[in-house]
Amino acid sequence: MLTLHDNLGSGNAYKVRLLLAQLGRPFRRIEYDVTSGETRTPEYLRLNPNGRVPALEFPDGRVLAESNAILFYLAEGTDYLPGDAFARARALQWMFFEQYSHEPYIAVARYWLHFLDRRDGLEEKWQKGHQALAVMEEHLAEHDFFAGTGYSIADIALYAYSHVADEAEMDLAPYPALRRWLDRVADQPGHVLISQAEFD
Repeated sequence: MLTLHDNLGSGNAYKVRLLLAQLGRPFRRIEYDVTSGETRTPEYLRLNPNGRVPALEFPDGRVLAESNAILFYLAEGTDYLPGDAFARARALQWMFFEQYSHEPYIAVARYWLHFLDRRDGLEEKWQKGHQALAVMEEHLAEHDFFAGTGYSIADIALYAYSHVADEAEMDLAPYPALRRWLDRVADQPGHVLISQAEFD
């Protein structure tokens, strides 16, 4: 059975839980307190030298880290990864956007506020986070999903932190197309909540 090294508050780990639930793949979870150094122990660093969650451990001992790489692996051969080469590259384009232009601002602002009670430096995070949301809004004004072929891992990657942007004190009211997209993602079969640890 797959083992997910996880933290329920992490949007990056949530991406993997969400896809596993939607695929109906059984897995077990090991929860880590990321604020107390549990992912910095020698034991965990042997699994993932970068010291972060998630990490997906396979029955044969192999370990795959980085949430979007895990999504890509799990989605291979499923409807969550487009079969067309250009659409697949488009999904990756949005996943790279998520890690470079979205997650470093929205996720970090949320982490500082939600987990560390830190407020210094937030203005830059908010400004750049809103720039990312504006790019998403422009796309979603004309498309239902991000890869162009329906719901995919690109949507999962961007949904994880977008749907909890309020926890980063980022108002989504100016983004009506994005809010409609959030509802479409939440309506997908097998959808689970970010705080959900047990699955049917």
